[in-house]
Amino acid sequence: MIVKVNILESLINQIATGKIEVIDLSQTLNEKTPVIQLPEPLATTGGFKLKRLSMYDEKGPTSYWNDFTAGEHCGTHFDAPIHWISGKQHDSVDSIPTKNMVGEAYVIDIREKAKQNPDYCVTVGDILAFEEQYGRITKHSWVLIQSGWAQYVDDHEHFYNIGADGLPHTPGISKEASIFLAEERDILGVGVETVGTDAGIAGSFDPPYPNHHFMHGANKYGLAQLTALEKLPAKGAVLIATPLKIEKGSGSPVRVLALVEKGQD
Repeated sequence: MIVKVNILESLINQIATGKIEVIDLSQTLNEKTPVIQLPEPLATTGGFKLKRLSMYDEKGPTSYWNDFTAGEHCGTHFDAPIHWISGKQHDSVDSIPTKNMVGEAYVIDIREKAKQNPDYCVTVGDILAFEEQYGRITKHSWVLIQSGWAQYVDDHEHFYNIGADGLPHTPGISKEASIFLAEERDILGVGVETVGTDAGIAGSFDPPYPNHHFMHGANKYGLAQLTALEKLPAKGAVLIATPLKIEKGSGSPVRVLALVEKGQD
């Protein structure tokens, strides 16, 4: 007798029994959460603010709840293509196909390079070297850049790393690497530990903020301010990123989860 294996039932069973670990790649949102700082006259997004409505008191004897305000690009967040002028004809968060919210994750480790040079940008050479070791990056996947920056999220001086020139010095992705990933590998998007998917000094690049320009121009996505990337294997994890369904939203705070099979390295 042929026994049909129910893939989804098997998946749930492995999660429930711990054979597949669910890892949270999201920073906690609070009023100290850092947000991107742009030079005037550019507008800068607002941070996260919580307003208590009631907490088992006269305003609500049986309930605890809050209102909150937050920028679309606050904390761990999702960048939709419409966020950038090059992607203005493409998806907003409410029109992104739901299948694109799930994909394999490839983690490129640049921690040592970023430690030596905080302005370091991932190159095509870095990507090809990664593929030489782990295999070709597949279509419909996320490329996550592990820079080590998540460790600084509660230390704003280190997280922003403002230099004597008044610019933030944080790692990113080169123009050439962004084009390569979007066009030659046709990935879903890129994810980073820093406050945005471009290097801190990328406003001085040509074009400015090239990862935003080329990734969103190709209808690809971005994830910023990730954490716990050290818990993922270089390849093989499944990443789930579901932004709020904001009508015409350019982005959204997001809870990013990764499914990792125990024993992977």
